[in-house]
Amino acid sequence: MAKAQEQEKVGFRTRLKQIGMVFSFTAKRDRLFVPLVLLAVLVPVAFVVVAVVLGWGLLWIPVGIMLALLAVLIVLNLRSNKAMMAEAEKQPGAAAQIVETMRGDWRVTPAVSSTTQFDMVHLIIGRPGIILLGEGQPQRVRALIGQERKRLSKVIGSADLRDFMLGNGEGEVPLAKLRSTLTRLPRTLSGKEVNALDKRLKALTAARPQLPKGAIPKNMRPPKGAFRSMRGR
Repeated sequence: MAKAQEQEKVGFRTRLKQIGMVFSFTAKRDRLFVPLVLLAVLVPVAFVVVAVVLGWGLLWIPVGIMLALLAVLIVLNLRSNKAMMAEAEKQPGAAAQIVETMRGDWRVTPAVSSTTQFDMVHLIIGRPGIILLGEGQPQRVRALIGQERKRLSKVIGSADLRDFMLGNGEGEVPLAKLRSTLTRLPRTLSGKEVNALDKRLKALTAARPQLPKGAIPKNMRPPKGAFRSMRGR
């Protein structure tokens, strides 16, 4: 329900504003972005100039404009995703924000378990079952994941329970590959089963002692709306 409301159509001006924010964000962090955008514009323009000079007709002008816009959007999408992932790797808790903006029914509880050293475990509920995402120092995080697995195993029944450690080491999932890793998981639960499981786990979480706040900074990602405007996978 909440996810459906978030995915309501945005106005044209709002979309343009979001694209402008993503453009500015990417240009500040990616040296190649502006040159690639210029190249994306110049190639279609050069093609149109040649077409007009050869007498192919003025109809190629709007075609060239559309091709230039398409090329710019492709460059923006590719380079902004790379810049956002690089920026997100510096922010504790960014994995939870990335999953929240993925397409599909993903129920995310950020930092369901954490330490004062910014180690944390995020709880994800979706069609593949229950997923625990660990961020931080591997040894400490694996201990947190073990505790969560014991706690959850009492109430999840036959639902699949998986865990992933985020990072660039052996056996870890890089943040840039998190989306593709989760979307490739087999769907083993129906929508009704996800809802029922979500209710059970919320009741379990509400019954536990409140965890210290502040493990995840308020601004865990680039400008507001940036991930949503560029999501697609």
